[in-house]
Amino acid sequence: MKGSIFAVLGGAFITIQGVANTAISESIGTWQAAALTQLTGFVAALLVLVVIKDGNWAQIKRVKPLYLFGGTFAAIVIFSNVKGIQLIGVTLTIAVLLIAQLGITFLVDGKGWFGVKKQKMAFPQFIGIAMMIAGVLILSF
Repeated sequence: MKGSIFAVLGGAFITIQGVANTAISESIGTWQAAALTQLTGFVAALLVLVVIKDGNWAQIKRVKPLYLFGGTFAAIVIFSNVKGIQLIGVTLTIAVLLIAQLGITFLVDGKGWFGVKKQKMAFPQFIGIAMMIAGVLILSF
């Protein structure tokens, strides 16, 4: 249950962040909005870390170098979200974003990329993706 609550919160805040970043970008620019968002996110995460004192920094050597660049992906996510919202609106941007996430998730799960346990994708999962794509097509009219 906890995982579902965090997923709902994450989904809600991705949308709210996209709208806020789009508003910021109209005043100062898209990459500036991405940089500002990354900075405020870093400060917020650092404050939470100081309060909670969770984790073990000494283990950072065990993290694969590729994973240490996850923040650069966030900059691309922010930029892409802002541009998408500016060009096609919030609803369609988030709908397409979700389909893209699920598509990549299918690959990660199906191929076992990034050390994830391989999952078998069956016909019902492909029907689900097809229905989502159909929904996006309907939303775009």
